[in-house]
Amino acid sequence: MTQADKVAVVTGAGTGVGRSAALALLQAGYAVVLAGRRPEPLNAVVAEAGAQAPALAVPTDVGDPASVKALFAKTEQAFDRLDVLFNNAGMGAPAIPMEELTFAQWQAVVNANLTGAFLCTQEAIRMMKKQSPQGGRIINNGSISAHVPRPFSAPYTATKHAITGLTKSTALDGRAHDIACCQIDIGNAATEMTERMKEGVPQANGTMMVEPRMDVRHVGEAVAYMASLPLDANVQFMTIMATKMPFIGRG
Repeated sequence: MTQADKVAVVTGAGTGVGRSAALALLQAGYAVVLAGRRPEPLNAVVAEAGAQAPALAVPTDVGDPASVKALFAKTEQAFDRLDVLFNNAGMGAPAIPMEELTFAQWQAVVNANLTGAFLCTQEAIRMMKKQSPQGGRIINNGSISAHVPRPFSAPYTATKHAITGLTKSTALDGRAHDIACCQIDIGNAATEMTERMKEGVPQANGTMMVEPRMDVRHVGEAVAYMASLPLDANVQFMTIMATKMPFIGRG
């Protein structure tokens, strides 16, 4: 592949929000590097994008520093620059009481959701600082859980709150180098991860409730919009959610 005008890296790109964002960015004219643990879903998105779309699948474990370095090295080799990073890869732990979680379950969520975003942000900054023109945009997937928890969600909620701190620090530290950083907080996008909401999920009052969901396509379009802004403008935080999900007020 050769140098492209606009280049994006999307982590967790094989399914759900990442897939939607990758396809939206491709539609907007970006060359997109798709990162994820499993090659098969990544290759399926590349195939769906079609032969004319500059898409590159790079199997990656975002919690592994060597794997992340290889991802960005391949991005630089293929396209020679980076304009947008969407830190989207993530996972949850079993919905069980906090005291029953194992250290391994906690550590797996921290590695995927927080350490992975940090490692990718480091490599993106290194590329964005040295390229010409300098700069770029980093978009973090914060989730509604960056604001309020669900029952039995300590690892996921803790990492998503931490993502907000990472977003703010990156926005501040990147300012001098024309690196904008922002965060999209998503509530109940219709993906494999939220299928269980159709049958009912635990609520804070101990009941189970079916929760409304929204088309994940709207999330991809929102990410593409955030990416489309010039670097002197930034959507610092955006919340996109199913209108009737129990988040605002008492539910």
